[in-house]
Amino acid sequence: MLLVIDVGNSNTVLGLYDGDTLVGQWRVVTHNYRTGDELRILFGMLLTSAGIDPKKISGCCVSSVVPQLNMALQEVSRTAFGVDPLMVGPGVKTGLVLQVENPKEVGADRIVNSVGAIEEYEGALVIIDFGTATTFDAVTAKSEWKGGVIVPGIQLSADALFEHCAKLPRVELSVPDHAIGRDTVSNIRSGLTFGYADLVDGLVRRIKNELGGAPRTVATGGLATIMAKVGSTIDIVDPELTLKGLKAVYRRNAQANA
Repeated sequence: MLLVIDVGNSNTVLGLYDGDTLVGQWRVVTHNYRTGDELRILFGMLLTSAGIDPKKISGCCVSSVVPQLNMALQEVSRTAFGVDPLMVGPGVKTGLVLQVENPKEVGADRIVNSVGAIEEYEGALVIIDFGTATTFDAVTAKSEWKGGVIVPGIQLSADALFEHCAKLPRVELSVPDHAIGRDTVSNIRSGLTFGYADLVDGLVRRIKNELGGAPRTVATGGLATIMAKVGSTIDIVDPELTLKGLKAVYRRNAQANA
């Protein structure tokens, strides 16, 4: 079995593959400072609660945007599962051609999202990940990663309103019935959903014009479904895109080293 781990700024998502079948998936809050022992206990509890023997794990692939956790992740993979983890980063075979100024700056999460997308879908692609930050990645039909866009995430924007505007309440994100709100909560909800959807649509159109090749737009992340409902440029919502990308990266490197 292959354990894939995506460490984001807000959440860490684990997926367990038996061949091509995703047999387990878990989401936990990311804490920037955890020891290997803490992670070993946490991951062990998640696996055993699902009736999975940690000893059956034969491979591990990790993408992380939290460098403070990398050593602990490597430790837990070796001590709990008995395998050396594949850490997505420079030198790892991905199949992507990074056509940017400094390839080392590209986040591991953006790489695996793009790999997952080109494995699943044909042609040029715009990949959007709605996370703590929302990222847009432009990939050609030849698997060339051209670059992209980073903007503050929807929840981050909502939190900023609540924290910096004394009279504004914290608002749960959902699709409002009308753009014109009739109270403070509906005003904020409209701005966060319709306003953000228009931001997404505008950026996607600009990226498509520059990328060429009639690209499709693939979205992932916790709020992708909401944005697909209120926007007009998202063609596919794939909640498991990052996990699929980690699986594909692991297999590419396993085959290369065989």
